[in-house]
Amino acid sequence: MTCRLAGLSLAVLLFVLIAVTPRAQSAAPDPVFFQTQVFPVFEAASCSGCHSPSGVASASRLHFPEKDATPAQIQLFGLSLSGLVDRGDASRSLILTKPTNGVRHTGGVRIKPGSPEEQVVARWAASLASASDATLAAAMKTLHERDGEAAPKQLVRRLTHAQYDNTVRDLLNDYSRPAQRFPPEDFVDGFKNQLTAQDMPPILVETYSTAAERIALNAFRVGDIFGLIPCKPASAADARCRDAFVRKFGLRAFRRPLREDEVTRYAAVFTQQATGTKRFNEGARVVVEAMLQSPNFLFHVEAGPDGRSSDYDAASRLSYLLWNTMPDEALFTAAEKGELRTAEGRERAARRMIENGPRARQALDQFFDEWLRFDRVINAVKGRGFGEFTPELAAAMAEETRTLLHHLVWNDRNFMEALTADYSFLTSELAALYGVPAPDGQFDMAKFPAGSERAGLLGQGTFLASTAGPTATSPTARGIFIRERLLCQHVPPPPPGVITTLPDPIADQAPKGRRQLMNEHAENPSCASCHRLMDPIGFGFEHFDAIGRWRDKELVAVPVRGGGGGGRGGPPPVPVDIDAQGEIAGLPNSTFSSAKAVGAILADSPVCQECIVRQMFRYSYGRLETSADEKTIDGLFAQFKGSGFRFKHLLIALVQSPEFLREWNSTTNK
Repeated sequence: MTCRLAGLSLAVLLFVLIAVTPRAQSAAPDPVFFQTQVFPVFEAASCSGCHSPSGVASASRLHFPEKDATPAQIQLFGLSLSGLVDRGDASRSLILTKPTNGVRHTGGVRIKPGSPEEQVVARWAASLASASDATLAAAMKTLHERDGEAAPKQLVRRLTHAQYDNTVRDLLNDYSRPAQRFPPEDFVDGFKNQLTAQDMPPILVETYSTAAERIALNAFRVGDIFGLIPCKPASAADARCRDAFVRKFGLRAFRRPLREDEVTRYAAVFTQQATGTKRFNEGARVVVEAMLQSPNFLFHVEAGPDGRSSDYDAASRLSYLLWNTMPDEALFTAAEKGELRTAEGRERAARRMIENGPRARQALDQFFDEWLRFDRVINAVKGRGFGEFTPELAAAMAEETRTLLHHLVWNDRNFMEALTADYSFLTSELAALYGVPAPDGQFDMAKFPAGSERAGLLGQGTFLASTAGPTATSPTARGIFIRERLLCQHVPPPPPGVITTLPDPIADQAPKGRRQLMNEHAENPSCASCHRLMDPIGFGFEHFDAIGRWRDKELVAVPVRGGGGGGRGGPPPVPVDIDAQGEIAGLPNSTFSSAKAVGAILADSPVCQECIVRQMFRYSYGRLETSADEKTIDGLFAQFKGSGFRFKHLLIALVQSPEFLREWNSTTNK
C-alpha cells in the first residue's frame, strides 16, 4: 500500500483515505452550504420549474421545495439528494450528470459543463457521497425537529359566482342568476375558485350591494310568497315573530346559528325599517338585504355559539363540496344532532347527497367545465374554411364531453375510460364532422368504426377545437393541455423576448408542414427545453384539423414572390404528408404513432391517474396542494385506484380524507 501511494498527490491520498475510512466516522455535509451556495445554482438553472409536484418532471424522483420553503426545509432537501448520488463515484451522480446533460436530460443543458456552477454541485455530491447513512439520518432528524412541517391552514373562502347563484336560488327561490352580472372570474391554477384569486375589488363589492337590494326586493315584492317568515305577525312591531324570522333566516343565510349579539343587531335593523313603514315585510326585506352583504354570507366563515360551530362547518363544507350550494334541511338537522362528527356520519350524508341527481350532477359539471376548459371551445372562433363550426356545434361539442363523463361517473364505470372509450354521445352534426353514422337520437351513444383513430376525450371536438387556432392546429397548445390538465405538470411561460410565432414560408421553397416549421423550436436552445416537452405530444394529433375533423394530408399554402398564395388568385394549397409520431417525454414507454394511442398511454399512467385526484383536490379545497398534503393525496389515490377508478368513490374518499378531518377537528380543539 505504501509503495503504491508514494507517487500520489496529497489530494489523491486524501481521497483514498476518505474512501477507506469507515462511514460511521464521516462528517455530516454542511446543509447551510447547500442552502447558500448549491440551491441558488439550481434555482438559476430553473430546475424547480419542472421538478416539482406540478412540474413537467413530476414523475421523476426529484421534487424541489416550494417557493415559500424555510431555510431548514431547503437544507433538508439538500440532504435528501443523497438518494441521487453515486457513492462509488460522486462525479457520476445524477444531480451532476442530469443538469449538465451528461446523461440524457429532457430539459437539456441547465448547468454548463466545466463551469463554476458545476464545481459547486460537484462539491455537494462529493460531500453527500462521503457521508454515512447514520450521519445523514441524524442531520435530517435535527432539521426536522427544528422546522417540522405544519398542515396548511384553510383560509376564508369566498363564494364563487356559481355558488352565489346556487345559494340565493336555494335560500330565496331566486332563479335570476345575478352573478352573471358580476365581474368575470379568472382562471388561476386551472380553476376559478382558488384562494389566491379571491380578492374583493371595489367593483365586486358594489355589485354585491346592488344584487342584494334587487334580490331582497324580489323576495317580498308580492308578500311573503316563499314562506320566509315562519310565523304570522300580530303587527309590524311583533318582536316574537321578528326574532323567529331573524334566527331562522340567519341560520340558513350564514349556514350556522346566529350569536345573540347578531340576533340583537339584525332585530334592531328590522324594527327601525318596520316601524318606519308600518309593514312587517319591510323589516324582513331590509334584514335579507343586509345579510346578503355580510361576510358571513359571502364567505365560508362558520363560527357559531357554544362550541357547536364545527358541526355546521362540516355541513357547509360537505354541501359546497358535493352540491356547490348551501346545506339543505337534512344537513342542518344532521349538524344540529352532531351526526357529522364521525366519519361514518359524514359518509352517510355524502352518499345521500351524491345520489341526489340534479344537485350532485350540477356540482360535478362545474368541476368538469373548469378542469377541461369548456369555455375555450364554446368561445372559439374559426376562420374561412370552417363554416360548419357554429356556436351550436361548439355547444354540442362541450355537451358531448359532458355526457361521456356523466356516463362514466353515474353508471359507476372506470373513469380512466374517459381517455380510451371507443364510443361517444353524438348529434347528427357531430357525427357528420367525425365521419361516422349518426345515432338515432341527439346525444345517443355511437360506437366508432373499427380502426377509427378517435378515442375518449382526446378524440372529441372539445379538446381538438379548443387547442387550435382559427385556421391551423397547434401542437404546442395540445401538448400544454395534456401536460397541465391530464398530468398536473406546470409548463413555464416562454422566456422574455422570445419570438413565439413560426417563420413565414419562403417563396420558391418546397412547402413545409406545421411539424417541419416547428423544428425551429427544437433547434433554438431558448425554446427547445420546453417545446420538446409539449410539441411531440401535440404532433400525435396532427391528423385532426382545427375543428377536430380528420385529414389524411395537411394542406399548405404555397407562397409566391410578391405575396399571396393559397388564396384567391394564388396557387391552390399543396397536400403534405403528416408525421403523427410522438412521445410524452418523462413517461416510460410513451412513444406513439396515433392519437388513439395517446389516450391509452395516459389511461395506464399512474401520473395521469393521480392527476385526476390532484385536480379534484385543488378544486375541492380552492388551492394547490403542498408537500404537507402529499400523504392525503397518496391516500386518496390509493382508494381511487382500489375502487377501479370509480369517481363517486373518490368523492366519498375526499369527505373522509385527513385534510377534511384535520380542518374540521382544528375548529373543535380536539
